[in-house]
Amino acid sequence: QYSFKEVFGTLVVQKKLFDVVAKPLVEDLIRGKNGLLFTYGVTGSGKTHTMTGSPGDGGLLPRCLDMIFNSIGPFQAKRFVFKLDDKNGVDVQCEVDALLERQKRDAMPVPKTPSGKRQIDPEFADMINVQDHCKVEEVDEDNVYSVFVSYIEIYNNYIYDLLEETPFDAIKPKWNNCNTPVRNGDFIPPQSKILREDQNHNMYVTGCTEVEVKSTEEAFEVFWRGQKKRRIANTQLNRESSRSHSVFIIKLAQAPLDADGDNVLQEKEQITLSQLSLVDLAGSERTNRTKAEGNRLREAGNINQSLMTLRTCIEVLRENQMYGTNKMVPYRDSKLTHLFKNYFDGEGKVRMIVCVNPKAEDYEESLQVMRFAEMTQEVEVARPVDRPLCGLTPGRRFRNQAFREELSRKLEMRGGPINGEREEQSVSEMFLQNFPPLPSCELLDVNDDQTLPKLIEVLEKRHKLRQMLSEEFAKNVLAFKTMLQEFDSSVVSKENYIQGKLSEKEKTITGQKMELERLEKKIKTLEYKIEILEKTATIYEEDKRNLQQELESKSQKLQRQASDKRRLEARLQGMVAETTMKWEKECVSTVSIRNLEMQNKLWVKDEKLKQLKAIVTEPKNEKPERPSRERDREKPVQRSVSPSPVPNAPPVRLRHRRSRSAGERWVDHKPPSNLPTETVMQPHVPHAITVAAASEKALAKCDKYMLTHQELASDGEIETKLIKGDVFKTRGGGQAVQFTEIETLKQESPTGRKRRSSPSNPDPAEDAAESEWTDVETRCSVAVEMRAGSALGPGYQHHAQPK
Repeated sequence: QYSFKEVFGTLVVQKKLFDVVAKPLVEDLIRGKNGLLFTYGVTGSGKTHTMTGSPGDGGLLPRCLDMIFNSIGPFQAKRFVFKLDDKNGVDVQCEVDALLERQKRDAMPVPKTPSGKRQIDPEFADMINVQDHCKVEEVDEDNVYSVFVSYIEIYNNYIYDLLEETPFDAIKPKWNNCNTPVRNGDFIPPQSKILREDQNHNMYVTGCTEVEVKSTEEAFEVFWRGQKKRRIANTQLNRESSRSHSVFIIKLAQAPLDADGDNVLQEKEQITLSQLSLVDLAGSERTNRTKAEGNRLREAGNINQSLMTLRTCIEVLRENQMYGTNKMVPYRDSKLTHLFKNYFDGEGKVRMIVCVNPKAEDYEESLQVMRFAEMTQEVEVARPVDRPLCGLTPGRRFRNQAFREELSRKLEMRGGPINGEREEQSVSEMFLQNFPPLPSCELLDVNDDQTLPKLIEVLEKRHKLRQMLSEEFAKNVLAFKTMLQEFDSSVVSKENYIQGKLSEKEKTITGQKMELERLEKKIKTLEYKIEILEKTATIYEEDKRNLQQELESKSQKLQRQASDKRRLEARLQGMVAETTMKWEKECVSTVSIRNLEMQNKLWVKDEKLKQLKAIVTEPKNEKPERPSRERDREKPVQRSVSPSPVPNAPPVRLRHRRSRSAGERWVDHKPPSNLPTETVMQPHVPHAITVAAASEKALAKCDKYMLTHQELASDGEIETKLIKGDVFKTRGGGQAVQFTEIETLKQESPTGRKRRSSPSNPDPAEDAAESEWTDVETRCSVAVEMRAGSALGPGYQHHAQPK
């Protein structure tokens, strides 16, 4: 459901529609306010019929024209009293200038403006034959009015003048005998017009033809002439589909009369120019329904785009009004919205007629149209228009007419212009009074000799006076001739001077015209650049909106990831705490088990040390007896915490094993992570440079290189490897090492039987005693080759195995 201010049924007559919708706009036009009326709807819904009408029943446009001329008919000014300029303004000129302008236009060979007295074209005679005689009440009778009309169309987002004399149809080539088209060189294609802004920030079409009309018939004939040039085409949905938006503009210029009520007041500030625009929008259409191709497809795209821009502008205005925002309204995206920008900014009243076709196929598109139309009702941008005050007494026109009627009545009663005859008679009487009076000419007697001599004397005097007057008249004529000659010479000289000045002025005007043409070209170039910049700004704004949306989506994604990360961290902390407690328990149990195992091992070692102590402290003159392990197992021996050290054990001197490669200069590389083994056999390289990390400086001084590497063997003991190599120079000036040999130093516990090594100087007395018992393994299971109680513990040997 959609709500509107007024809903008309399918059988509504044009008069009712006009009274409700268009009549208030005409009243505002005559009161000096602007108005905009346009029809909107799907293609084939009756927009052009609503605006134009049909034979016998005129539409909104002819009824608006009829109401205007019915209201201002007796108060219209003569042609060319009001004169429109090229900057959307109007000038006023006196009756004499207007008369000269009319005579000049009548002498020109161009087609004359259609007159209201000529026969009406029968093609549209029924449309303007309105019998209602509707008019506006309370028209200002002290003003004079003039109506100007223009007709344009917006086709593919370009503006064309439908009243231009240039042929407006598409170029139809001529065909020669060879069936090839021949271009018509005389044809000049129509030029699109540009929009400009006047000093009052109103938009207007530059160079548009504006015709002054004096009657409804004359105005509608101008409209019909442009209507024939409008672009229409046959589509699947409409046999005569409008392919462009048409705009019929009615301008009403009005100015007050002077204080006498005779002539127009010659003040431009007192002129009021109001405008009523009647717009027949092209219908929105879906190309999959119209099956449009080629030019029709391009036209449909431009039509839909301009209507979408109109909808966007209305939506932004509504949003700014409802939410208090200050968003920029995209008027410049389309010529349609750019032309009527002032109406949407509040420079007049806007009315929209929504045409709906009840066909089921148009259901979805009609819903879109009505949704948009309902939304436009919420936009209110009305702004009052102040009219200039002339300060003259009202009723001047009728007082002047009454005075003229009374004067002509009195002159008729007196028999014509009496005052002028009296003036002429008085001049002749004054001239005759200069002559002497004639005496009486009556002869009473034959012998009367006085009357005739007196008459002759008087006549002679009169003759002399006449001669004097003629001589004076001749002198005056001669003087007047000389004055005329002097005046002619002065006039000629002045004319020559004026001609020189005029030629200079014409040169100046020519230069100014060239400058104006250059500036107009520059303006067109700048407007084209502005249009390009606006399109670029639109693209950048679209990219900005897309990037903002992408940024918002990315920020939302990051917020979700952060929340997921926090949940995962909390979960991991719980798992870490649980795992820590678990491993702590396992470590505690493992440590307790290891402590128990180490206590057992310490106990075994204590037992072995006790046996060793007993062997060492036993007197040597007695014959040793081979101990029995069974007896040792049977005797319970008390476990001691730690073995007691041997009191007088001689210190064992560390012996160094000499490397086989002791003759050269070596680099002894010992990493700081190696552990000291403190064994008896230690690798010793004389004249070696010991380093913790290999360096090019140390390698340059030596011939050999040795790396000491430690690792843990499979049996848990430390295994030391001596990696050897030769040092040689490279071509780049550096040092390189080629490894040649690896020595492995391994420590083992004595598990098998080992021969006791004899001292360097054996005592012959003791040799016999020890020969009886040479195997230490029989006395104890531990052989000692170092000081008792050392850090590494008993039973370590140092073997070197070359590879």
